[in-house]
Amino acid sequence: MKAVEVSKEEVLDFLRLDIISEIRSVSFAIELFEKKYSKKFNEFEKDISGHEEKYEEWDDYVEWKAYQETYKDRVEKLKELDNAEDIKIIAG
Repeated sequence: MKAVEVSKEEVLDFLRLDIISEIRSVSFAIELFEKKYSKKFNEFEKDISGHEEKYEEWDDYVEWKAYQETYKDRVEKLKELDNAEDIKIIAG
């Protein structure tokens, strides 16, 4: 099999684009919840804990919270990538 040459910058650019794409997708989902409930997640979380459980709201809460956590994780991963001094490729 012929070897494929890829520069470190090409790998980093690909990883950045992949993460940015995920962030955009998750941001879109978060925006849908913000429009549906006309509030940010923190406000919604306070409201939902203060009243009787409604299935749809609870279901949305769990999903919205997962999107919030994914968003934070991906933003952190992008920062790590931007601050990386070295990159190591592990054969899979």
